[in-house]
Amino acid sequence: MSGAKNCPETPRQKMIGMMYLVLTAMLALNVSSDILNGFTLVDNSLHTTIESSQQRNTSLYEDFDALNSQNPEKVGPWLDKAREIQKKSDDLFNYIENFKVDIVKLADKDKADPKARKIEGRDNLDVAGQYAIVEKNGEKLKQRINEFRDLVVKEFEGNVKKQQTYFTLFSTADVVNSKNEKIPWEASMFEMMPVSAVVTMLTKYQSDIRATETELVQFLKGQTDASDFRVNKIEALVVPNSKFVFRGEKYSARIVLSAVDSTKRPEYYVNGSKLATEMYELTAGGRMGLNKYSGEIRLPGNDGTVRSYPFESEYIVSEPSATISNVDLNVVYRGIDNNFSISVPGVANENVQVSAVGATVQNKGAGRYVINPTRDGEISISVIGKIDNKPMNMGGGTYRVKPLPKPTAFLVDASGNQITSGSMSVEKLKGMKLFAGYEEGEVIKANFQIKSFVMIGEGAGVSNVNGSNLDPNLLSRMRIDKNLIFNNIVAVGPDGKSRVLNVIFVKIM
Repeated sequence: MSGAKNCPETPRQKMIGMMYLVLTAMLALNVSSDILNGFTLVDNSLHTTIESSQQRNTSLYEDFDALNSQNPEKVGPWLDKAREIQKKSDDLFNYIENFKVDIVKLADKDKADPKARKIEGRDNLDVAGQYAIVEKNGEKLKQRINEFRDLVVKEFEGNVKKQQTYFTLFSTADVVNSKNEKIPWEASMFEMMPVSAVVTMLTKYQSDIRATETELVQFLKGQTDASDFRVNKIEALVVPNSKFVFRGEKYSARIVLSAVDSTKRPEYYVNGSKLATEMYELTAGGRMGLNKYSGEIRLPGNDGTVRSYPFESEYIVSEPSATISNVDLNVVYRGIDNNFSISVPGVANENVQVSAVGATVQNKGAGRYVINPTRDGEISISVIGKIDNKPMNMGGGTYRVKPLPKPTAFLVDASGNQITSGSMSVEKLKGMKLFAGYEEGEVIKANFQIKSFVMIGEGAGVSNVNGSNLDPNLLSRMRIDKNLIFNNIVAVGPDGKSRVLNVIFVKIM
């Protein structure tokens, strides 16, 4: 090793080493003539496929136009979509065609084939990367392919399998190489790629575009009659106004054929009895729960033979009931608004009436009510529903009345921060007041007023205070490291009751 250091390479040796490296790189990048010929064969085959697709598309558009001339109202919107697909397909197809021609011009210059079919410099490894990557044209192509793919995927909304097919077919995602490195789509397509290979891959995209156009136009053409009815049998149908009725309420259902001949009048039978019309009505009786019935429709055919079409149906009978939900709590509190949601299944909110014994009721609309107890103990809530313009008792409930729980006393600074203990300066205390309320997150909301409290300052004396303001005189006598205590804090709630609250400790700093 030391000898090598003492005998540096001559300029001639350096030149030979460099030439060796260049030769090795050229051999590694050399693309055989057979491979290039193979790309040419594939490209020619793809052009044949493209010509076939264009012929099919031309026939599809002609058929579409013929259908539109017969029924423009039904076919017109789908034909407009097909024409939009045609335009988008042509735009991307032509853009890729120009893209190929520009690359061939860079490789063959004045000898370039204007159709990019015959390529002299088909083994050129530089021009594709220069045009697509250095000049940023690859990014533009990627964006156009993405836009076309998104348009196609949107047309197949709801068909996940089809959407996934086109996500894969027109994928421009990064490519992972053998070293598990992510390579941008543009680099994988164009960097150090022979012109012949690049042109063939771009022709493949053109072939996919035409094939996709064919499938999309066929799909849109099929949608023109997708909603048409195709009758191949006659069925009896029961169409009830509602399958859910209250006891005493009328059940109503229409019995019809799915295909009707207006020149023939069917006969309707339910449980063996003939109906006067197609309307079947009854008054729900004493049997609660599921009730089933069956019957048949008899219809004479063209040959005079009477055919029977059986049917079955059911309905549910329920006791009248109301759904009462206390939105905030399981009990009611005296002195505050208690929010309730009250509804009756099958009855509109405007046909529901709510009353209470031992409380006032305020209707806030949309099934929302505010209930305020006027006594201790319990309150009773009753719900009336109007059915067919007749009032019906839907039930109710009983709720316990509880007093409001004791709130927490705290100091509030100018920023609204709540403080129940800690260290602070006299100056900060001078800008504070005492308040009482419930901690954040509590379901109950109520307003309390501080009635009185006692301030006890270590070395500064005692002050009895009315209201919520602190005694500035006692504060001015406080010294650093001394304790200040707020005791006997009395607050009055919306229920008019006074409560003695917690003690607050503050250390002067």
